[in-house]
Amino acid sequence: MSQPQVLQVFEQYQKARTQFVQTVADLASRPNNTETLQNAGVMSFLRPLLLDAVPTIQQTAALALGRLANYNEDLAEAVVKGDILPQLVHSMAEQNRFYKKAAAFVLRAVAKHSPELAQAVVDCGALDALVVSLEEFDPGVKEDAAWAIGYIARHNAQLSQAVVDAGVVPLLVLCIQEPEIALKRVAASALSDIAKHSPELAQTVVDTGAIAHLAQMSLNPDAKLKRQVFLALSQIAKHSVDVAEMVVEAEIFPAALVCLKDPDEFVRKNVATLIQEITKHTPELSQIIVNMGGVAAVIDYLGDAKGNVRLPGIMMLGYVAAHSEIVAMAVIESKGVPQLSICLEEEQDDHLKAATAWAFGQIGRHTPEHAQAVAVANVFPKLLKLYLDTESSEDLQVKAKTALESILQKCTYLPALEPLLYEAPSNILEHVICQFSKVLPHDSKARRLFVTSGGLKKVQEIKAEPGSAIQEYINAINSCYPEEIVRYYSPGYSETLLDLLD
Repeated sequence: MSQPQVLQVFEQYQKARTQFVQTVADLASRPNNTETLQNAGVMSFLRPLLLDAVPTIQQTAALALGRLANYNEDLAEAVVKGDILPQLVHSMAEQNRFYKKAAAFVLRAVAKHSPELAQAVVDCGALDALVVSLEEFDPGVKEDAAWAIGYIARHNAQLSQAVVDAGVVPLLVLCIQEPEIALKRVAASALSDIAKHSPELAQTVVDTGAIAHLAQMSLNPDAKLKRQVFLALSQIAKHSVDVAEMVVEAEIFPAALVCLKDPDEFVRKNVATLIQEITKHTPELSQIIVNMGGVAAVIDYLGDAKGNVRLPGIMMLGYVAAHSEIVAMAVIESKGVPQLSICLEEEQDDHLKAATAWAFGQIGRHTPEHAQAVAVANVFPKLLKLYLDTESSEDLQVKAKTALESILQKCTYLPALEPLLYEAPSNILEHVICQFSKVLPHDSKARRLFVTSGGLKKVQEIKAEPGSAIQEYINAINSCYPEEIVRYYSPGYSETLLDLLD
């Protein structure tokens, strides 16, 4: 065979390999083909092509593997069991930027499915290779490396600690300072995935100066970047008072409040989450947000939102109100109670209703004025209905009951209490009767209204155990009236009169 013929054979072989790997990569991009490819044993064909002499074949083989692993956990496990990862990681140090990007894609596709698969990626030495990629000049290589790191870190604190120990965090902070928006997004997301697990990991992110750089990007016009920035700040701020104060000191407020009106739903939700995570810590942090107009802004946000994006806003109002009667009154004065009442009516999910019930409890539990503000919004019947509804989740029933009891113990607004005399079960009724027994002895007008409205008659119909707390409250109410009136409204009084006639 002549030399041209030999060269022609090699050329045909290379074309065949190229065509094969490109076809597989193309087929792997469509989910309906993945099972067929797996059954055909495609992994074993792709693995040797990772070491092919032709760089484009190596890169396309890695791309095909990444697409397969990305599809489901079984295929990702097949990549791990096929000993493909060590080979891939080893080659990253020697290959060009296109291969590094494709290899990082495979690592990300495997790691995303479970902590066990992410651990397999770590065990094959991938973190060291990804750290080197983060130091590359090419922003695309950095982006794919940061993306893979985020997918490893997001699972649990142990994996995040492994990422931190590899020296990743300072490099990610450098990445968020790069001009490329896509790289900023992915690096901010990775920092968020690291910080979310524990105060110690969040502190590691803080110690590299990340807060100041994230804060600078909070007003960037790119919506996807703002999503990641506010999410990262909230994952940092949630852990302790100290880091929450550092976020506030970065001067993102009050400018960030404007983002509660952002066209992007996830930007709005993540800003609301950040405010929630800050206000939950101390009365002082809550007061700072209140003073900047944060309560009014969040109430407006709830009016514009629907569904699960309302949750951080509802929780924020509850956290603020929980700290003190002063900030709770700020929620009331900003028309927070009517807006929460709308949320309670409109939302269908039990966890949203439970959060709203909890927030009402935090607002109304301070003083009679706070309780009246909740009562006049006709919240009591709604909370009672949720508590008694057998379709309500256990958490919703508990939170509705707790909120109702805590507000009732402060409520002296009798028009809102009286309907509960006819509807409430005995455990709630006890609190209602208690409040009447406190108010009626000191209010002659209320005593008269209590008779004419039928309230006194209803109290006489209550069957209470002698010596019980509720019986003591009934006795206290009865002592406010002449004995003849009490007898007149007692059950069986008309029969007693008829007996006298006989």
